[in-house]
Amino acid sequence: MSTTAKPALGRLARVAPRAAATVLALIAIAVCSDSLALPSFARQTGMPCSRCHTLSFGPALTAYGRQFKLNGYTWGEGEHPLPLALMIQGGFSHVSADLPEAPVAHFSTNDNASVDQVSLFYGGRLTEHSGAFVQVTYSGEDRHTSWDNMDIRYARAVKFAGTDAVVGISVNNNPTVQDLWNSTPAWGFPYISSPLVPGPSAATLVEGGLAQTVLGATLYVMVHDHLYVEGGVYRDLSDRWLRNVGLKAADSPHINGVAPYWRLAYQGSKDPYYFSLGTFGIEGKLQPDTTVPDKNRYTDVGFDATFQQTNGDRTALTVNASYIHEKQDLAATFNAGGAAAVSNHLNTLRVDATFTYLQTWSVGGGVFDITGGSDQTFYAPAPLSGSNSGLPDTRGYLLQFEWVPLGKQASWGRPWVNVRFGLQYTGYLKFNGGTSNYDGSGRSASQNNSLFLFSWLAF
Repeated sequence: MSTTAKPALGRLARVAPRAAATVLALIAIAVCSDSLALPSFARQTGMPCSRCHTLSFGPALTAYGRQFKLNGYTWGEGEHPLPLALMIQGGFSHVSADLPEAPVAHFSTNDNASVDQVSLFYGGRLTEHSGAFVQVTYSGEDRHTSWDNMDIRYARAVKFAGTDAVVGISVNNNPTVQDLWNSTPAWGFPYISSPLVPGPSAATLVEGGLAQTVLGATLYVMVHDHLYVEGGVYRDLSDRWLRNVGLKAADSPHINGVAPYWRLAYQGSKDPYYFSLGTFGIEGKLQPDTTVPDKNRYTDVGFDATFQQTNGDRTALTVNASYIHEKQDLAATFNAGGAAAVSNHLNTLRVDATFTYLQTWSVGGGVFDITGGSDQTFYAPAPLSGSNSGLPDTRGYLLQFEWVPLGKQASWGRPWVNVRFGLQYTGYLKFNGGTSNYDGSGRSASQNNSLFLFSWLAF
């Protein structure tokens, strides 16, 4: 990087968060004053949701959907009213054995019916070359409203050295939420889950560790529709801005300086096949206690791949895979007595496949394997969420069946009304380092197996 580019990047890191937060506040005011696969996007493009999504509506993107996002949510010759949308998610959650205590207040230790999310969206074109995806969510578990995913883009097609390219900038609040592929964390399979069932205690930083608590700006370029390169930085929000977006000062990750993010991918296609191969990563120095200078440093490097085979609107097969390695320097936690060693690591492997028929019926499955270094202090015994072995190792599988009756070209209410119903089963072969008595309180991994019957509506 040239010496002139470094000051420019520094100015961007300082100015972009303030500018984006201002834009977000204005959009949120507009949304709230009148009170994904978004119907507003469908109205803008004049096409059904199934044009961008493999299952009529939802996060899983087709090739057209990836291009629509790459080009800043600006394509379309359809209607352009105020681009607002509403989403409701909820369902019924069952765990193989009752939890030792209710997962959150106002719920039971098992067999819970819930409205998990009610979200308002601004989704659509802002100018000829800019667009936005902004989500504000009410959590039925927390009984609280705050901002959710945000991706504001500027993009345009250019030509240099005789090569076509798309260049752009994304201002967003969750590393990988701006990504074009469903093989990275923010939009990964299964796309919906219950907050009322057990889940692994350990996750890498890029797997939601900074979600909604940071603001970042990334620059990207897609060269000749094959090579994708992206880079940028994230920083945390001030306590004031955390309150402005519905969060608390305690939610801050306390990034020391900025957290650099990078992404490199290559894609190719030959009908009816499509594939992508990529790598991504982030590095963050976090300061758990701001009264002392000690920091924890996390370096995440991931590799991912996608394969799709489509037969028009009749059938589609999508396969995603990802592997993330995190190197941990836990100096702050170690000095505070929370870890037995300074250095550790964490690995996450995920593979999933989904087959859809007539963009109406879907059968999907995935496997996951989380492994890491032993630390009897950092991974200590505790009912349900603890580890009796000092290991974070969790291994399991997920099966999902869905029915999506609406969202296609000839559907009733297109594009205003979209709905999907699903059944999701999660099974654990190992949980937090063990199969039986994994938590030191007698609980086995299989007792955390869960069933989630869900509905997902978008208007």
